[in-house]
Amino acid sequence: MKNISTASAHWEDTLENGFGTISAESSQIFTETPYNFKARSESQAHITTPEELLGAAHAACFSMAFSMVLGQKGLVATSIDTTADVTFEATADGPAITKIKLTNRSVVPELSEADFQEIAKVVKESCPVSKALSGVDIELEATLD
Repeated sequence: MKNISTASAHWEDTLENGFGTISAESSQIFTETPYNFKARSESQAHITTPEELLGAAHAACFSMAFSMVLGQKGLVATSIDTTADVTFEATADGPAITKIKLTNRSVVPELSEADFQEIAKVVKESCPVSKALSGVDIELEATLD
């Protein structure tokens, strides 16, 4: 199975004063969503950042991978909810994404806490987005409800 997903970005002006738009070309789920540099250091309503989009992708990938691993064990989750807090900060090497904290809350009937934690750990390491971000510190807090 091979799939190529396409997104695009448009930018105008300087880094500090500039602005741009991001679009999901493949799905058309969002088009011309605004983004700017200022939003990377202070939250702005209706303005996204690369970090927010990366976090959304990571949370979605983790949730789907978790469902896949459960299915391989004959289990079905009632719900899998994942958030990703992506840390963007200045470093000695320049601005960087330094950490992603995944927080997962899941309801999985007939799954023990120990097995749940083991699956969560495996998924954190094996979901495709986690693999792509192997140079970033990824933390996981997983709760079985």
